Amino acid sequence: MTEGYEKVSNTFKKLQAQLRGLVGKAIEEYSMIGEGDRVMVCLSGGKDSYTMLDLLLSLQRSSPVRFELLAVNLDQKQPGFPARTLPDYAESLGVPFRLIEQDTYSVVKRVIPPGKTMCGLCSRLRRGALYRFAGLNGVTKIALGHHRDDIIETLFLNMFFGGRLKAMPPKLLSEDKRHIVIRPLSFVPESLIVRYAAAREFPIIPCSLCGSQPNMQRVIVKNMLKEWQQQFPGRVESIFSSMRNVAVSQLADPAAFNFLRLEAVRADAADVASAADPVPAGEFAPILDDIWS
Repeated sequence: MTEGYEKVSNTFKKLQAQLRGLVGKAIEEYSMIGEGDRVMVCLSGGKDSYTMLDLLLSLQRSSPVRFELLAVNLDQKQPGFPARTLPDYAESLGVPFRLIEQDTYSVVKRVIPPGKTMCGLCSRLRRGALYRFAGLNGVTKIALGHHRDDIIETLFLNMFFGGRLKAMPPKLLSEDKRHIVIRPLSFVPESLIVRYAAAREFPIIPCSLCGSQPNMQRVIVKNMLKEWQQQFPGRVESIFSSMRNVAVSQLADPAAFNFLRLEAVRADAADVASAADPVPAGEFAPILDDIWS
């Protein structure tokens, strides 16, 4: 073994350990996976989902919690999509694999005008297909490959273009209360995934929908955050940290915080303070006169 190879190998091991630590931390903090869970790993052919599957497999081998992994791909009938890449890859890892076929590509192309962002409709159609499959196949958790940068970008997209303070949570209960979605890569920056995917030489499959939209709003926000990080290193990390330390009372949403109760809370606190004060108010008079004189 050459010295150069040893150096590369050690560098990869450190990177893998760092990613395992971040994924393990997210799983633990948000109770993403429990004993006996059947986790559906949504495998798209992109670097993020490959990395997620790789790390979940690694954690599965060493975790005291027993859980099952099922790799699933939604075949959206995009032209030129390689049919055997994902099944063959999953088979090489010994991971059970299922294919869902639904022509969302034609629907999106027909409904969305040229030049408009396709992601919204595409994601809703994908989500519906995945939820249906999960419900029919005993899946208890649906794992998506969104990473930390995706979450931060979504926050700014909603702020800038939707007027909402909203992002993508690490763990989510679906609107119909039937499915739990988890994002094990929530703490992982995209830069680490890029390095890991290159080192693992994943068979990346480009998306002919999203990848063909260089001017979409998410790209604009991504470039903005990239410039911020270059000018002010650590800013992106600080933004994500702020999302984990929310002071609802210091914002302005009356549905999230009961501002109408503040007067009542103040009155209750005053009553409690008065009842608990053992010193008669008059005994403070000489001290106060001395301070104010």
